[in-house]
Amino acid sequence: MKKETGRLHILTDTVLQDRFSHVELARMAIEGGASVIQFRQKTGTTREMISIASQMKRLCAEGDALFIVNDRIDVAMASEADGVHLGQDDFPLSLARKLLGEDKIIGGSAGNLDEAMLCYTGGADYVGVGPVFATSSKMDAGPAGGLDLVRTIAAKIPLPIIAIGGVDEENAAHVLRAGAQGIAVISAVCCKPNPKASTAALNKVLQSCLMEKNG
Repeated sequence: MKKETGRLHILTDTVLQDRFSHVELARMAIEGGASVIQFRQKTGTTREMISIASQMKRLCAEGDALFIVNDRIDVAMASEADGVHLGQDDFPLSLARKLLGEDKIIGGSAGNLDEAMLCYTGGADYVGVGPVFATSSKMDAGPAGGLDLVRTIAAKIPLPIIAIGGVDEENAAHVLRAGAQGIAVISAVCCKPNPKASTAALNKVLQSCLMEKNG
């Protein structure tokens, strides 16, 4: 059975900005209509990460949002997250599936069609495709693939495509019309003065495109 993987993924960040904690960002994003919250933190102790992730998981459960942990499968398991998102050089997807079981969501990152195919054959439930546009949110991001990257992968891979990298309120509709099921953002929410309002604005674009598609 196909799993629900959400359309509006908000990745929390405390490196690009330090006004809000991961938990505060999660709360505001959920209030703004986010369907998925992804905890992304590269530093700190495992114990600290589990504590933060557990708080975020509770918020997501209360707000009817999915909770995903980036990279750290141990933190995902300890916090009883809904799933994990893994990059090409992170924990192997097939092994993650064995550890997490069939019920959990596993997302994979892809910057080209070959990587997207590896996500598909590895058992991912969705593919995070990007960077679509130039971005400074991820220092290890590759070159921007543009809308053609989204079109190519969406046409070849039978999984939900979540576009990431430079996606914002101004270009989100173009990304969705190119074949993405949803979008994932970091700075377009976390670095804005009002993360709740910014999430709501993105959600409005998503809903409008969904109505356009079904209309």
